[in-house]
Amino acid sequence: MSESEVRAAVERELPGVRADLERLVRIPGIAFDGFDHSHVERSAEAVAELLRGCGLDVEIVRSGGQPAVIGRKAAPPGAPTVLLYAHHDVQPVGDLSLWQSDPFEPVERDGRLYGRGAADDKAGIMAHVAALRAYGDRLPVGVVLFIEGEEEYGSDSLERLLEEHRDEIASDVIVIADSGNWDVGVPALTTSLRGIVNCFVEVRTLGQAVHSGMFGGPVPDALTTLVRLLATLHTDAGDVAVEGLIGREGATVDYPEDRIRAEAGIVEGVEFIGTGRLTDRLWTKPALSVLGIDAPATGEAPNALVPSAKAKISVRLAPGDDPKRAYEAIRAHVEKHVPWGAQVTVTIEHDGSPCVIDASGPMFDAARSAFREAWDGTDPVDIGVGGSIPFIATFQEMFPRAAILVTGVEDPHARAHGPNESLHLGEFARVCLAEALLLSKVAEVARGEVSKP
Repeated sequence: MSESEVRAAVERELPGVRADLERLVRIPGIAFDGFDHSHVERSAEAVAELLRGCGLDVEIVRSGGQPAVIGRKAAPPGAPTVLLYAHHDVQPVGDLSLWQSDPFEPVERDGRLYGRGAADDKAGIMAHVAALRAYGDRLPVGVVLFIEGEEEYGSDSLERLLEEHRDEIASDVIVIADSGNWDVGVPALTTSLRGIVNCFVEVRTLGQAVHSGMFGGPVPDALTTLVRLLATLHTDAGDVAVEGLIGREGATVDYPEDRIRAEAGIVEGVEFIGTGRLTDRLWTKPALSVLGIDAPATGEAPNALVPSAKAKISVRLAPGDDPKRAYEAIRAHVEKHVPWGAQVTVTIEHDGSPCVIDASGPMFDAARSAFREAWDGTDPVDIGVGGSIPFIATFQEMFPRAAILVTGVEDPHARAHGPNESLHLGEFARVCLAEALLLSKVAEVARGEVSKP
């Protein structure tokens, strides 16, 4: 198919693609503990039905976790195979009062489609489906679709699934549609992602709660102790103070301060923390956040010294760091700096490796060309991402000869993981076109000798 034919085909399919996206958004497939996982099952079945409709051989698979969907269509003679990844599970919605509309009833406002998963990552699924529908029986490459069912919950079973189905999913190119673009109107390839270590820090100063008037003064309470300990995790400037964590500079673009303030919703008067370029602080340096604290609620707190207190901290690791070594550095820091001889325990919740992608070579050139054409001549930029997709490192290890292209449908206003998540419909149309064009360009590059992963 010529470029003009591909454009026309994608445009023809977009109304049906959007309708199916809305159907997926209506399924509250949350893989977290405590939620109804029958919805995750329904979500997997819905995705399987979509892939069967594209003429793929489809199976729903699991390995002790939530269901993933694998769809396959063999390559034409001499053509390469492209693995297309996305995930069908979504984040919990959080406080419903912060949503302007029902998170599981998609609504269009000002050119954006609002709903949980509308951007992250059900639009990624539908971008793959749009490309397949555009080609119909004329696909220029073989495809394997791997649609995961617990990415938001940590991808605990993903590595086992990849091992168990390794021969089925082996591909020459891997397209991971779970990232974003630099801005509305500016496409991007993601070339680095931070890793993650989430852990719990608990301090204990007393065997039980005691009267704050009778014992307050010489006897430390656990909550004050925890607050002082958490304060040691950053320098006065706001840089992470844990010795041994890797950080580096090297971002090729910078974030305008007013843009990040607007996108993050920073309230007036609040300063940035840390030192160096903003993109380095976001992409190539460690970051540490306190995500929650177990302590008495203020409305119910008695006049008593709290005997124990617990915090959940999240550390984003710079590319090049190792999560196991980083956890030991965090634990050593906490044990060294806990005040007043309090007992302290550190328990890991989960971790994931950072990654760096060498985005050079003919397949990456093909991707950039597809983006350029889909965005009407706008050159794509290479970006880092402060978030983590740990399984990319797994793909790199298992398929070292495959070109891994990390793309996505999100833009800086998508609010993935937060209230009022949304998808820019104009950008989504460009993403669908770019992926369809990419499949043709991959076939062009690979004609003749096709390398095997």
